Amino acid sequence: MPSLTEAVAETGPGLLVGATDWCSHPAGLDATRVGGTKNPAVERIVRLAPDLVLANEEENRPADLDALRAAGLEVLVTRIRTLDEGFTELDRVLTRGCGLPRPRWLDEARAAWRDVRPAAPVRAVVPVWRRPWMVLGRDTFAADVLARLGVANVWQDHPERYPALPLAELNGCGADLVVLPDEPYRFTAEDGPEAFPGLPCALVDGRHLTWYGPSLVRAPAVLGDALRAALT
Repeated sequence: MPSLTEAVAETGPGLLVGATDWCSHPAGLDATRVGGTKNPAVERIVRLAPDLVLANEEENRPADLDALRAAGLEVLVTRIRTLDEGFTELDRVLTRGCGLPRPRWLDEARAAWRDVRPAAPVRAVVPVWRRPWMVLGRDTFAADVLARLGVANVWQDHPERYPALPLAELNGCGADLVVLPDEPYRFTAEDGPEAFPGLPCALVDGRHLTWYGPSLVRAPAVLGDALRAALT
């Protein structure tokens, strides 16, 4: 899980023995690659013999976690769907799970978000995939982050967390803004905004929108700048 990998690597350098193929931070991370969150190399993880495996209930499949437990490994599963849950779970992972001192960056992140003053509220569509179009629905970490900045997710009450919806429906929902992150789908100025004629589009750094870890320190400023630029 890239967020947890970055959090552990920044707080306890040298502690990580394995990381997913998608773990890109911090730069120069030296850890054995063990596949993706949805297709981990279970046998490779077992051979590494870690004291603890970190997982996430949204990203990792129960069958893979059961296989790791059956091999005798301890697995700590996080559940993070709000910013507050992110802070709580990061503290649990780092201090109780990994036995590390509480990092200064975690307190700095809390302070950065505590000082946020939301802008005038706007309604937004937040696509996370294209072909088919998928957007943030109910109960997601990214939507909670945006809400702290004054951006209300139009599809917050949808029964699905990541609904696939026709583009015509996205354009006709009465949104004031489209927020286009660069992950998991890499939206760019040339790929995404053209699908929403007449609506301002904020191209945002997906790491600051969807990751929970050291990136949370700068996330309010980075996201706030991108949102203001789109709306002015």
